[in-house]
Amino acid sequence: MSTTPTPLTLAIRRSWDASRYLFIGIAIALLAYVGTFLVVAVLLFAAAIIGLPALPEAAKVLRRFAEFERRRAAARLGVPFTPTPYPSLDRGELSERVRRVLTDPTVWRDALWLPIQALMGNVLGYLTMVLWPVGLLVDGAALSVVHLLDRRSADKYGTPHPVRQGWVLRWHPVLADLSASWTLSLLTSSPSTALADRIAQLTESRAGAVEAHGAELRRIERDLHDGAQARIVALSMRIGLAKQLLDRDPAAARIRLDEAQDGAEEALAELRHVVRGIHPPVLTDRGLAGAVRALAADVGVPVTAELDGVEDGRRLPAAIEAAAYFVIAEALTNISKHSGATAATVRIDRTPGTLRVAIGDDGHGGADERAGSGLVGIRRRIAALDGTTRINSPTGGPTEIEVELPCGS
Repeated sequence: MSTTPTPLTLAIRRSWDASRYLFIGIAIALLAYVGTFLVVAVLLFAAAIIGLPALPEAAKVLRRFAEFERRRAAARLGVPFTPTPYPSLDRGELSERVRRVLTDPTVWRDALWLPIQALMGNVLGYLTMVLWPVGLLVDGAALSVVHLLDRRSADKYGTPHPVRQGWVLRWHPVLADLSASWTLSLLTSSPSTALADRIAQLTESRAGAVEAHGAELRRIERDLHDGAQARIVALSMRIGLAKQLLDRDPAAARIRLDEAQDGAEEALAELRHVVRGIHPPVLTDRGLAGAVRALAADVGVPVTAELDGVEDGRRLPAAIEAAAYFVIAEALTNISKHSGATAATVRIDRTPGTLRVAIGDDGHGGADERAGSGLVGIRRRIAALDGTTRINSPTGGPTEIEVELPCGS
């Protein structure tokens, strides 16, 4: 006995899969209806100034809502889903975050999608409900008769029956695909807009990189001026005094030369400290894994290091290794000085094309990029290499810092 489903059964299965998508669309439409009024309310309150703090938070909620529907539509159509590169709303002053919201075309595009989804989602969903009883009556009778005729017409060699999709039930997949298509068309940037957004992001990240580079040069200059340079000047003065005392008081000259030798050793140590701040020798000698273990050993908090993919001898590009090292060093320094943590973790995960670094602790949290904690430097260093940074540090803890860097391998 053949186990091949009948045409009616196949048509019902296809229609039900499509109907589930459209029925969820009704729920999305109801939420979009409410969201439309909330967006208008937030904009009105923002215009009255008192609602400005709510504007970035409302934009975050709208982003997650639109991204969920974008992912759902891509799954329906079987096309790859690419997350939308929204500008960050988690850093900067309130005025800067509000400016990003109001000048971001993706936010306005998502807001425009809300009332359209509120209307079309309901229309297509209810049309789906109407088509079901009609389809079961018409296709239920017609497909059964057609199936019997197909079986009679099949030849003795087992020629497969033609695929029958019904006359009414076949419209459910059409409506579902239509809904998914216009959702993606509304919520996906055009190539020119996406290119402009990318250029704006790169411009911002490069500006941050230039600023971070300038700050690093100023730090090196300050360290040399206040440290090594001052010690070398003192060394020169001691040697000059020793030359003056050499003929008339050799013992005093020897004391000055001993002091000069001590000063030379201190200046050398100071120069080595500055060089380590530019590119740590341990990173060159032992690689990222060894350098991270050396960092973990010097922290006053117990650190658990999970280094997956960086201990097998394959070296990362030097710029990627240096960026990951300095991110971990800055994070561990903050943990030791400010977090009050009793334990910390460092996880490195290397996958094809991506290096992920995560640093966490069980401290009291509350890390703020605006407080000069070095987090801004971390974000700028990673952005300069086209990477991403996620910082989560609620009051009460824990703190988690996660960065992703393209490593090209």
